[in-house]
Amino acid sequence: MTLKTPAVRPLVPHFSSGPCAKRPGWAAQNLKDALVGRSHRSKPGKAKLKRAIDLTREVLQVPADYRIGIVPASDTGAIEMSLWSLLGARPVTMLSWESFGEGWVSDVVKELKLKDVSVLRAGYGELPDLSKVDPASDVVFTWNGTTSGLRVPNGDWIAANREGLTICDATSAAFAQALDWPKLDVVTFSWQKALGGEAAHGMLILSPRAVTRLETYRPPWPLPKIFRMTKGGKLMEGIFIGETINTPSMLCVEDYLDALEWAKSIGGLKALQARADANAKIIADWVARTDWIDFLAPDPALRSNTSVCLKVVDPSVLRLSADAQAAFVKSIAASLDKEGVAYDIDAYRDAPPGLRIWCGSTVERSDVEALTLWLDWAYAKAKDALAKAA
Repeated sequence: MTLKTPAVRPLVPHFSSGPCAKRPGWAAQNLKDALVGRSHRSKPGKAKLKRAIDLTREVLQVPADYRIGIVPASDTGAIEMSLWSLLGARPVTMLSWESFGEGWVSDVVKELKLKDVSVLRAGYGELPDLSKVDPASDVVFTWNGTTSGLRVPNGDWIAANREGLTICDATSAAFAQALDWPKLDVVTFSWQKALGGEAAHGMLILSPRAVTRLETYRPPWPLPKIFRMTKGGKLMEGIFIGETINTPSMLCVEDYLDALEWAKSIGGLKALQARADANAKIIADWVARTDWIDFLAPDPALRSNTSVCLKVVDPSVLRLSADAQAAFVKSIAASLDKEGVAYDIDAYRDAPPGLRIWCGSTVERSDVEALTLWLDWAYAKAKDALAKAA
């Protein structure tokens, strides 16, 4: 089985699910106004950080009474700050259906060693039964499973009159999916995902209810300096106006500002979501007409429009051993990488063998269309190699 080499190539082969593709038209020259060589605590430094927070609120449509802070260590740092600072006041429900959600389970159960914890799990491609979430408990979950290509459908399953807090890892959902703000008390994400920013900086968004918890509850364990958000029982408001806990990269801040300004220029949140939806639809249409590939998530209503996860369903491949199946799929990704057509699209290391294609708003539709032609080419190449080895 052979296919002619496609005549069209993606202009930007960056389909990695993090760090993700830079916004269209990005160039290093865009960062010429970065405040390098200056203190982030200087007047212009604070102004840049405050601008990043204000633009985040505007583009992401965060309610006016929610605090937004720039914190260390990417989305992981923001989530860990939340878990260690907020949990322990009441029972906890953990939702896990992919590797990052399972990582938060491990932190809460094995590191914090909380006893009153309920864990609702599902395998890759499925969601736990959301109706079983106890509104009296705190709940920790990912809005979009980056490694499974599966997202919660909405926030309807979260009780409006809940007693507990909702802690939401939204790192591959923010700026691409509709977050139900009244149902969310803590939201975290990183710059390196939907807007194609640089790594190492996290965003932490707190509702008034989360602030009240911080000011009225003190966990029984010690908190490292980079986790502390209160002093003398009061919220450290400076964190949420640009007075960061540690030193941020002002070069990365400038890059994030550039991405936010671009987002505004194309129409804001709705335009970002529409671009991601359009890219994901191209993959969906290709899957519908292609017999060797399918989505990891069977329910179309739950499929991600950013981290699109696929599996090979060719019966002749599925008859191979598990190791051989994994090698076959890896060969597809490797061929595309070697051709400079698509970088880093192999499934996440803890996920089932497959392909993971970032379809967020910084990716151009024409590049996704070209990629589908090359996916067919790489599959045919892998099948030829399989036949020759038989």
